[in-house]
Amino acid sequence: MTAARQWLRSNSFNHAEFPAERIAARRTASISVCLPARDEERTIGPIIAKLMPLVERGTIDEVVVVDDSSDGTGEIAARLGAKVHRQSDLVPQLGPILGKGDAMWRSLSVIKGEIVCFLDADSENFSEHFACGLIGPLVEQQRISFVKGFYRRPFRQAGMTLPEGGGRVTELTARPLLNLFYPDLAGVRQPLAGELAARRDLLEALPFLTGYGVDIALLIDAYRERGLDAIAQVDLDTRQNDHQQLADLGPMAFAVLRAVSSRLERDGRLADVGPESFLAAHGTGLEELNIGHLERSPFSRFDSQLTAEVDELSR
Repeated sequence: MTAARQWLRSNSFNHAEFPAERIAARRTASISVCLPARDEERTIGPIIAKLMPLVERGTIDEVVVVDDSSDGTGEIAARLGAKVHRQSDLVPQLGPILGKGDAMWRSLSVIKGEIVCFLDADSENFSEHFACGLIGPLVEQQRISFVKGFYRRPFRQAGMTLPEGGGRVTELTARPLLNLFYPDLAGVRQPLAGELAARRDLLEALPFLTGYGVDIALLIDAYRERGLDAIAQVDLDTRQNDHQQLADLGPMAFAVLRAVSSRLERDGRLADVGPESFLAAHGTGLEELNIGHLERSPFSRFDSQLTAEVDELSR
């Protein structure tokens, strides 16, 4: 655990270290902020309203929303100045979008930045520091390639809000798994956080799980690809979002466990990952839920193959 303790001291930051003006003055790379969204018309407006001034001030270059909504999410984002792409229009030859990770992977086909910041579209009380905090270490330190956000998650239930208690799958599944199998990453406070930023060349070199396990898989893969010193985390203060019902946490935890297991299998530390489906208890019966574990190959490999096919057709 010595490496984890040293990393925690040297590679943990606070968002206040990276104000927008400092990033605008020091950056040399193009920067994109991307929000995968599905039916988030309640929160998307305030988020985009906070992000677009960063474009005007030169902190970032673009805000991209990849949308799979049946409500007005896309229209609201476009009206406020974001570039909006329907998820179904991204790499359509691969068929329907298969989950959050698939949307993130396909967004690389339209995002332009050399630094990419992914944010969740359902955050309440959003502020520009969510983006600036994640981008900052990549602008300031060339050795850093991958940044995760962490925060306090108030637990809201039955009209009451407790200061802590959210992130139950994180504390009961994700962090114990990292402690056991990837102890160098034991200091990562929020391995399941959807708020992350990375250099595009790294993202294009990593495979993406299509479902809920994408965040922890990307963390492990970034660690294997670039090493512990290339990873950082930033304190973003507090994040409030809706909580899942207890019955929904089992399938989520299963997806995380299976994501980590797939990395152990790849490394020769586990013989067989096991089934993709989760048996959820309902009364005296069991409902089989197909969690899905399709993995997209690194985007750089796919992009090179697609370019070669286009070149072949044009001859």
